[in-house]
Amino acid sequence: MAYWLLKSEPGTWSWDDQVAKGTEPWDGVRNAQAQANLKAMREGDLAFFYHSVTEKRIVGIVEIVGPFRADPTDPSGRHGLVEVRAVQAVPTPIPLAAIKADPALAHLGLVRQSRLSVVPIDPEAWERLRRMGGLPPAPFP
Repeated sequence: MAYWLLKSEPGTWSWDDQVAKGTEPWDGVRNAQAQANLKAMREGDLAFFYHSVTEKRIVGIVEIVGPFRADPTDPSGRHGLVEVRAVQAVPTPIPLAAIKADPALAHLGLVRQSRLSVVPIDPEAWERLRRMGGLPPAPFP
């Protein structure tokens, strides 16, 4: 299992929208590196749902439930998407300022490549962020 972080502008697609829909395509990603990260995702992987722009905070967790496929919103046919399902809200949303203030998280793409909308999260950082958000340690398969 791998871990990720997916950014969305809450005015375009929010955590509440994701929860209401349950399962939905994660579409509209056009950056080449973010696309490569989407291609690397596998069903069963988990991702933090991050509200970008005005909120700048982790608010939930989604599961990758559908493999990479063509993105129908891309007229060029070059880009793809994955399907995600809402898993749970983060009890205490984690602001970007708190993430940046933690030296153990300085290596994350969220900090180092702030404009990238799909970034990997290593297992140690995943657990650290879960704790920061008020979640218990993840069960290991």
